[in-house]
Amino acid sequence: MKTPLSPLEFMRRARRLYGSQEAAVDEGMRLTYAEFFARCDRWSAALQRMGVRKGDRVAYIAPNTHAQLESFYAVPQLGAVLVPINYRLTAHDFAYIINHSGATVVCAHGEYLEAIDAVRDEVPRVHTYVALEGVRDGWRSYEAELASAPATFERPDISEDDLLTINYTSGTTAHPKGVMITHRNAYCNTIGTLIHVHMTPDDRYLWTLPMFHANGWTFVWTVTAAGGTHVCLRKVEAARIFDVIERERVTMLCAAPTVLIAIANAPQELRRNVPRGVRVLTAGAPPAAATIERIEHELGWEITQVYGLTETAPFITVCEPRAAHATLSLEERARIKARQGVELATSGELLVVDEHGIEVPHDGATVGEIVVRGNVVMEGYYNDPDATERAFMGGYFHTGDAAVVHPDGYVEIRDRIKDVIISGGENISSVEVEGVLLRHPGVIEVAVVGMPDERWGEAPHAFVVAAPANVPSEEALRAFARTELAHFKVPKRFHFIDELPKTATGKIQKYVLRGRASSIAAQ
Repeated sequence: MKTPLSPLEFMRRARRLYGSQEAAVDEGMRLTYAEFFARCDRWSAALQRMGVRKGDRVAYIAPNTHAQLESFYAVPQLGAVLVPINYRLTAHDFAYIINHSGATVVCAHGEYLEAIDAVRDEVPRVHTYVALEGVRDGWRSYEAELASAPATFERPDISEDDLLTINYTSGTTAHPKGVMITHRNAYCNTIGTLIHVHMTPDDRYLWTLPMFHANGWTFVWTVTAAGGTHVCLRKVEAARIFDVIERERVTMLCAAPTVLIAIANAPQELRRNVPRGVRVLTAGAPPAAATIERIEHELGWEITQVYGLTETAPFITVCEPRAAHATLSLEERARIKARQGVELATSGELLVVDEHGIEVPHDGATVGEIVVRGNVVMEGYYNDPDATERAFMGGYFHTGDAAVVHPDGYVEIRDRIKDVIISGGENISSVEVEGVLLRHPGVIEVAVVGMPDERWGEAPHAFVVAAPANVPSEEALRAFARTELAHFKVPKRFHFIDELPKTATGKIQKYVLRGRASSIAAQ
C-alpha cells in the first residue's frame, strides 16, 4: 500500500504520540501538540469558510511567531499552497509576489498591515486580508476568526506531487522567482535531515532562522517529526538569542553565517551563563573556519554545515563528521567543517562538473559547477518556463556554485560562478581570501569582490567591517594576507565600511559592492 509522502504525515504522528508535550513557545504563549494542532485545524476550517480551496494560494508576511508556524500545517492540509514572503521586502515587492503567485488571501503580522494597505490597489485578486496580530480597518482578526471556527474541516485528497509552497528567491538582480516545492520534496528533505542530524522529543529548537527562508530549511516540519519544541524568536539579536537559550533550555538552532558572526562577537557578559553543547546547523553562505573554530572553542557548541538552495528544498549536502576528524587539531577540524560536505542520504546525486558537463577530478583543486538531481529538487519556477529550462539544462539542476571535490569526496564551494575573480588569467576564489582575512583579530566581517583593473583586467578588493576596539591598518591586513595567500590573491585595496549590504537571509550582496567601482576608481 502506498500513501503520499508529505510533511503532513509528521503532523499525524506527532498528534498521536506527543499530544501532551510542549510543541511551541512564543513569548508568553505555550502550546502542547494537542493544542497546537487543534488551532491548525480551526484555522483550516476558517480558511475554508473564506473560500480557500485546494490549489488556492495563501500568502503570509510575518516574523517567527506561533501563527506563522501554524500556517505550515493549516494551509497545506487544505490542499492549498502556502506562499511565505520575506517580511523585510518593500510594499511593492509584497505586491509583486502576491500577484505573481496568484494569492487570494493575505495574512500579515501587525507590523506589515500598513505596508499592505498601501498597495491594495495593486493586488486586485486578493479577497481577504487577515491580521495575525494587531487591529486595522479592513482586516479580519486571526484569533477572532480562529476562535469562532469549527473544530473540523473538509479534508481533500492530497498527492505527494501536489504543490506545498511557493518560495520566492531573494531577487537581488531581477524580480524574485517562485520556487515550486512539492509535498514529496519537503518530506524527503525532512527525512534526510533527521538521518544526518539526530533529534529527539527532548530537543528544544530556537527559531533564529526566518521561517519564510526555504520553509525554515524545513525545520517547521523537522522539529515536529522529532516531537521537539519550537521556541519562537521574533527578533534575531545576540542578547535575545543568549537570553532565550538559557531561559528555555535550547538545545539546537539553525543560523546563517551572519548570525554566527553576531554570536561569536557578542560581549562576554551576554554569554556568561550560556549552556555548552548547543548544536548549530549553518548554511546560506560558506562560513569561515575561523568563526566555526571560535564558537566551538569559546562556547563549547557543535557546528555542522549543510548546503543547499531554496530550489533544492533546501539541503543537498551535509558536512558529516568522521571518526578521523576527532584526531585533528581544532584548527584543522574547523577547516573541514567549513566544507559543504557530502550528499544527504535522500537528496539525490550531486556532481561537480566542468563547462562540458564532465565530472571534475577529486583533487581538491579543479573547480567546476555543482549540479544535482533527486527527490528534493524543485518542480520548477512558477510561471517561468524559460528560467526552469535554463536551470535544468542537461537533466541536472545547475546551482551556479563553483566548487572543488576533495579526495575524501567532500565538496567545498570556492565561489559563486559569477563571483570568481579572474586576475591576469588566474582564478581567485573570494571565499578563500575572505576565510584568511577573517582569521585576523581585527576583522569581524569581510567581502572580497573583483574590480576593474587596467593592468590585470580585474583585481580583488576587500570590504572590511573592523572590530571597533581593534581597527587594523590596510598595510597590516595586506601583510597578514600574504602569510597565507599567493601574492596575486591578496586584495589590491582594503575598504573599511560600517556594515556589509545583505539580503534578508544574510547573504552578502556583492553586486552592491561591485557597483561602487566607479567611486573607488576615482579615489
